[in-house]
Amino acid sequence: MSETTGASYAAAGVDIEAGDRAVELMKEWVKKTQRPEVAGLGGLGGFAGLFDASALKRYERPLLASATDGVGTKVDLARQMGVYDTIGHDLVGMVVDDLVVCGAEPLFMTDYICVGKVHPERVAAIVKGIAEGCVLAGCALVGGETAEHPGLLGPDDFDVAGAGTGVVEADRLLGPDRIRTGDAVIAMASSGLHSNGYSLVRHVVFDRAGWTLDREVEEFGRTLGEELLEPTRIYSLDCLALTRTTEVHGFSHVTGGGLANNLARVIPAGLHATVDRSTWTPGAVFDLVGKAGNVEQLELEKTLNMGVGMIAIVPADSVDAALTTLADRGVDSWVAGEITDRGDHTTGAELTGSYAR
Repeated sequence: MSETTGASYAAAGVDIEAGDRAVELMKEWVKKTQRPEVAGLGGLGGFAGLFDASALKRYERPLLASATDGVGTKVDLARQMGVYDTIGHDLVGMVVDDLVVCGAEPLFMTDYICVGKVHPERVAAIVKGIAEGCVLAGCALVGGETAEHPGLLGPDDFDVAGAGTGVVEADRLLGPDRIRTGDAVIAMASSGLHSNGYSLVRHVVFDRAGWTLDREVEEFGRTLGEELLEPTRIYSLDCLALTRTTEVHGFSHVTGGGLANNLARVIPAGLHATVDRSTWTPGAVFDLVGKAGNVEQLELEKTLNMGVGMIAIVPADSVDAALTTLADRGVDSWVAGEITDRGDHTTGAELTGSYAR
């Protein structure tokens, strides 16, 4: 370009027309996420998403809950595979399942998609996945932002983040103060790695093992890439169903830090959670990461979910009802441990025994 030619946004690498087309393509998917509280209020393309707060009048004392998260380095696998419509499920799961831990019903989400270059169809595919995840979570996608960062990101690079808002009645707020000695720890199966620990996973399978995403893996019954892109299971509606059908004292979303560390976050001072590894067999992907990278078991357990994506803590007499509710909803679940008082004022959570084989 001649130095005498006037500079422009397009010449700097930002394509406003492509961004507008991306918005048009995503509108049909966002529309599928509408709840009654957002129907007819504005629409995609406005400066802010709207939610009719008069719906909260049915609450005596509504508490709003907020959470935000991303998907981490899993997005790079999606980029390499050219698959863009699953990563949104991961984003929604990471946000709404944090909200539901306190008993909050997810109401709405917003997203932020940052790209090196706007490819309208790709952006729309990402939003499609987010919208599908919102439908699974029962919340509305009320808006978002697509930012083009040429020079900072490569043309095919992208990242996603999201924020969600939920509501819970004050006297139904879940937390450590509800948990009691003798409560049962119910584990809900994960769909795989979910969206944590991918820096370790990528280091092991690519740098150390030298595998490629198109490698067929007999234990998975599919390629490595397909296994690694398996979307995060979204538990919010399952957890809310539990709170309606039986007594629940707490939840724990198993994300970064692993099962024990996340469970410890909801255990009150003086009590202890013990989880028995022999009650389940982690999926093949966890065994593969451990063996391929010679990763010690404790390192795996503090990084990956090891096959458990959500924990419910319920009174002993609520176990049967809880397991029945989850089974009816197609969620594999089991009693994995209990809450005890060791008498030494210690607080925390630990895994005991050996995994079932």
